[in-house]
Amino acid sequence: MTDHVTTHQAAEDARNETVKIWLNGRIVPKSEALVSVYDSGFMLGDGVWEGIRLYNGVWAFLEEHMDRLFEAAKAIDLDIRMTRHQVIQAIIDTQSANKMSDDAHARLMVTRGIKTRPFQHPSLSRQGPTIAIIMEHSKPSIPRPIRLATVPHLRGLPMTQDPKLNSHSKLNCILACIAAEKAGADEALMLDVHGFVNTTNACNFFIVRKGEVWTSTGDYCMNGITRQKVINLCRENEIPVFERNFSLVDTYGADEAFLTGTFGAQTPVGSIDGRRIGEGEMGLLTKQIRMLYQSLIQRETA
Repeated sequence: MTDHVTTHQAAEDARNETVKIWLNGRIVPKSEALVSVYDSGFMLGDGVWEGIRLYNGVWAFLEEHMDRLFEAAKAIDLDIRMTRHQVIQAIIDTQSANKMSDDAHARLMVTRGIKTRPFQHPSLSRQGPTIAIIMEHSKPSIPRPIRLATVPHLRGLPMTQDPKLNSHSKLNCILACIAAEKAGADEALMLDVHGFVNTTNACNFFIVRKGEVWTSTGDYCMNGITRQKVINLCRENEIPVFERNFSLVDTYGADEAFLTGTFGAQTPVGSIDGRRIGEGEMGLLTKQIRMLYQSLIQRETA
């Protein structure tokens, strides 16, 4: 299959060649946004990050993203050395420097910083964190429903690496994505340690069966902000929604399936393991949820 699609596929935008990046307190041209080879993030994947999206001049659900960032930093014992207000101001300053008002995406990254020697122990990171904000003009351009393939890579137990943690260590998910691509799909459908359907390598996963919306229990997946917004919208609009265990058998028989994430919001799934889901297009309930989400964004960013 040659028409490969990704869940973060965006329209080409020449302005991204000249964007400015926030790096450790300075806003610099993209070409000058350089990080040391001794940086903990580059060397070990030692860091946490957030993806946020700009609508109508407002960063959607920014407070919740800040909650998640600071909780993640605390979980890995990383001192950001900036207040919440200072981080938000850095985002706004970068937005202003890039003259962005809509259809923009930011990736905020915090690593443990530069190491004195190239080894694992966190005490070797003595200079303080490396903080970067990459901001791009970014309009989703996903031309068709996504094809998924189930892969052997699991979202693991919390005592190995808690899947709820938005860390720089993404190799497990990357290997899952590679396996799916080798199978002719766009993205990987990952199971949990009990064999229940869980999430994809990059997004949260939902199915629709007989008018009910199902997603995983949330125990083994990223605690997605868009995921929670969809659950809340269903509850507020009398759409039956369940966080529950369900299997591939349940999934193959679904009427609809879709993914959620900050970038794509709600992305339809057309097939899983070669089985067409519903009509292979965006289903009616997915369309309704997408419209409810768009209305929520309009209210949040008014």
